[in-house]
Amino acid sequence: MDNLHLDQHISQQFNTDLEELKTQLLEMGGVVEQQIIDAVKAIENADGSLAEKVLITEDEIDKREVQLDEQATMVLARRQPAASDLRMVMAVIKVTRDLERMGDEAQKIAKMAIALNEDGEAPRGYVELRHLGTSVQKMVNATLDAFARFDVNTAVQVAHDDRNVDREYKTAMRELVTYMMEDPRSISRVMNIMWALRSLERIGDHARNIAEHIIYLVKGLDVRHTPVKEIERQIQDA
Repeated sequence: MDNLHLDQHISQQFNTDLEELKTQLLEMGGVVEQQIIDAVKAIENADGSLAEKVLITEDEIDKREVQLDEQATMVLARRQPAASDLRMVMAVIKVTRDLERMGDEAQKIAKMAIALNEDGEAPRGYVELRHLGTSVQKMVNATLDAFARFDVNTAVQVAHDDRNVDREYKTAMRELVTYMMEDPRSISRVMNIMWALRSLERIGDHARNIAEHIIYLVKGLDVRHTPVKEIERQIQDA
């Protein structure tokens, strides 16, 4: 595990400000993680009430995003941080944005759950949804854990996992397209599942983004749009 040693400050309040940013971010991440879990369950169980809960929770996530942005901006303005402190604040701002977008995707999944509850279950796609949902939920949990511990190794593993999620998503989509061609009557309902799968894939992308922010935070390396093997090489050389 790579531990980030934030600069020590004469002002104890500065240390408190940074720790508060981290705590608030992880709390927001926990809310988003549960939102994703609930959204997938809402489709699997045709649970309209649970889907509505996800929609309501999205308002809380939006408020948390605004609050964290305001807190981070105040730290930048008051403390003018440098080096690892500056990377910490910038990482919080970027991770917050990705978490909010995860929440948006969970909201889309919940809307698909409501549509399926009203129009009738889809004949196919639930197994694929469950598998992809489990994979993505593990990625989100791992990124939050990596941020909490400033763990670069876990962040790199999330980048690996994102490639597996992409492959799993493409396979599921091909199978569902084939099924719809064989049974055109199923198209509208299966499309709801496909849109949910798409949202899960996007959540996986945001989890990888967060993993890249963690690597930047700890190592000072910008690894956006970089293949995983190259990321591992750069970390070893850093």
